[in-house]
Amino acid sequence: MDVRPMPAIQMAAPKRGKPPLHFADLDDEGRADAVAGLGQQGFRAKQLATHYFEHLTVDPDEMTDLPASARGGLVEALFPTLMTEVRTLQADKGATVKTLWSLHDGVKVESVLMKYPERATLCVTSQAGCGMACPFCATGQMGLTRNLSAAEIIEQVRLAARASRDGVLGGDPVRLSNVVFMGMGEPLANYKAVMVAVRALVAPAPFGFGLSARHVTVSTVGLVPAIDRLASEGIPVTLAVSLHAPDDELRNELVPINNRFSVDETLDAAKRYFDVTGRRVSIEYALIRDINDHAWRADLLGRKLTQRGTGWVHVNPIPLNPTPGSKWTASDPAVEQAFVDTLSGHGIPTTIRDTRGSDIDGACGQLAIKEDS
Repeated sequence: MDVRPMPAIQMAAPKRGKPPLHFADLDDEGRADAVAGLGQQGFRAKQLATHYFEHLTVDPDEMTDLPASARGGLVEALFPTLMTEVRTLQADKGATVKTLWSLHDGVKVESVLMKYPERATLCVTSQAGCGMACPFCATGQMGLTRNLSAAEIIEQVRLAARASRDGVLGGDPVRLSNVVFMGMGEPLANYKAVMVAVRALVAPAPFGFGLSARHVTVSTVGLVPAIDRLASEGIPVTLAVSLHAPDDELRNELVPINNRFSVDETLDAAKRYFDVTGRRVSIEYALIRDINDHAWRADLLGRKLTQRGTGWVHVNPIPLNPTPGSKWTASDPAVEQAFVDTLSGHGIPTTIRDTRGSDIDGACGQLAIKEDS
């Protein structure tokens, strides 16, 4: 686990652009050392972890198993405020909630919480902006401001889990069971922080949220070395590859990192991930009218996937959620269906992904762009 060796006394002293070190940034040993540095016995770290990861609280008044005289100081030093709610928008009769957060340095990021029968899913952000520069993506056009810290990612999860538990999504309490790294940013370009967050997601309580690794999805545009590194972590999360084109000529335009890692290199890495982890890979494909939705491209994608074997991949065509003023728009529904039918004809499991929150600036980055404009 990535631990920044900073004395506990400095934990709440942020610098511009660098968030203050937080309890959630630390591993178990680091948490015990931080507690000891504040004059408390090391076992208090487990008590604090129980409050944070199980009770989902950083309120000292709720930490009644800690000495009253120590609670305030522990919380102030170990749980600095990392994010403040700016705006919240609802869709789908309250089942989808998009929140704009302001980080400690005023940077704006978004997360989306979605309710399904008996569970909730959080779409989490790993970077403020994105450096991948995909032209049809609102976040990609923002450029990269900075990476989020592990704790800034984990705090999104804690706050979402608390909101789900407290019935914010349509009134009925549900458990946050799924987390997808499909918010703002390229997760594998912020590898260390994302992996600290992933470990916190899957660690058993009280040392983490206790989610199943199969219910955690890490998305990437295709950073091949990082995909191979992720495969070696021993945490079989679901890998989602944002492909968007099966041919290098078009993908070079839509996903500029393809100039470094080609379609075939990206798909080979995805197949290696499956071979190592046994987890079926998801191919994400935003369908853009008259750009990448041609029948021959569906056929080419199907052939490229089946050439690498069967049973290792699932394709999610996504109706593009256009950004204001963009030339890119969603495919015609009949074209979408033809695309799906072509892939299915190759024996590739294919499901058009449900798009939630399109009426509340659903595409990642739209709300942050509006706030800063």
